[in-house]
Amino acid sequence: MESVIKINPGASKGEIRQKVWDYIEEKNLANFPRPVHNRIPNFKGAFGACNKVTELQVFTETSEVKVDPDKPLEGARLAVLQAQKTLLVPTPRLRSGLFNKITPPQGASKEQLRTCASSQGVRDFSVPVDLDAKVKVDLVVVGSVAVSEKGCRIGKGEGFADLEWAMMSSMGAVNKSTVVVTIIHDCQVVDVPDELMGSHDLTVDYILTPSRVIKTNCQLPKPQGIIWTKLDSEKLKKIPILKKLRALEEQAGKDVTLGATPPAAEPGLQNDDPKRQPRRRPRRNTQQDAEGETSQESRQERGSESGQRARQQPARVRKESRGSGKGDADKEAGKTVKGRSRRMVKEQGSEEGGGEEVSQRKLPQSVTTVYLGGIPTGLRVSELKAALRERKAAPLRLTWQGAQHRAFLDYSDPQGADQALEALQGLCLNGQNLQAELAKSQRGQKKSGQRQNLSTASKSKMSPLKGGSTKETEQ
Repeated sequence: MESVIKINPGASKGEIRQKVWDYIEEKNLANFPRPVHNRIPNFKGAFGACNKVTELQVFTETSEVKVDPDKPLEGARLAVLQAQKTLLVPTPRLRSGLFNKITPPQGASKEQLRTCASSQGVRDFSVPVDLDAKVKVDLVVVGSVAVSEKGCRIGKGEGFADLEWAMMSSMGAVNKSTVVVTIIHDCQVVDVPDELMGSHDLTVDYILTPSRVIKTNCQLPKPQGIIWTKLDSEKLKKIPILKKLRALEEQAGKDVTLGATPPAAEPGLQNDDPKRQPRRRPRRNTQQDAEGETSQESRQERGSESGQRARQQPARVRKESRGSGKGDADKEAGKTVKGRSRRMVKEQGSEEGGGEEVSQRKLPQSVTTVYLGGIPTGLRVSELKAALRERKAAPLRLTWQGAQHRAFLDYSDPQGADQALEALQGLCLNGQNLQAELAKSQRGQKKSGQRQNLSTASKSKMSPLKGGSTKETEQ
């Protein structure tokens, strides 16, 4: 089958990643989190593709399965738990160990298993697995950015999947016969040249997509153990468990000489094209993504950045309110910095009310807004965000109006809003039932060639009245 994304001859790994990420964004093929750049894309149809793992013979024969913590692999983790197999999930970014064993509550319901398969489950229902534990993994499921039909895999560029395999190999948990599966969108199957694969790169045996099951018959060998010359002292500082593994291998008489630290680039296992690697921007949301970034770290990053900006330039306060209709904010929205649209995060007032908080990221040209009313006095915005995450209804943007006992939730499409509405039915916080329904809003409009600033544009919200009629209020 011909690839829809054409790869130029001589393209680097970084160029292939960029092409795939750009294509998925342009064609709107991904769900939250967005944008997909620098991530394993959470593509649309991921859950159905994940269900195909149960059709593989190796799945029926194995008892222990390792599945990466990426968001698009959530369906695969659920399938493992529903089949009552042992689910091993790598510690996010390998900060505190290698594996976590997911242990659902006894007699867990299907909904509880769904929670266990999510990033929340990795936090709340897992037990660390020590390096000394006798683990035998017969099936490994990894996320990918691009894969060829021959089994050549490209990740997001940080090398964690490759390193996890190498560490498992050193532990004796996997060997050359262990089957590796990746689950991706059809468009991510591209022509990856064999010559781009290094001795440390993990190849795959099966590719599962929403429409296909591809057996690669890959001829390239999988890495056998850690190649220490591919690592450096900085990597060992970031991943403490590597120090323990290195000490064990040194005691066994193996060569554990480290490589030199690159002078101008962050060391990593797959730093193949540093000039073309996009600059990683700090995340501004508190949602824990599939790679395990915690909300506490995100808040620390935001606080550090805010402090730096405050020291570098005088403070500037711009008062805004929904429906002000003023044009100054439209001009602000049209400004660019070095050719990129300015991303804005604005917080006004306290969490408990008295002001408006707008958390604003780069949004699609049209969004669907949900009105959330009946917010009790004293409720903090952080508590609402936690409730939304728990019900898997986290929006692209949340506009908080605690003093008016309401909030507005923006979703990327009507389907996402409908799913959120269903999840929010019966939501009760601080003993008070909240009211969730679609709100009428005007978004995605353009003015003088620029997108209208959503935080200051006039918006109309629809809230139902008794008897089924609606009342239009200007926000």
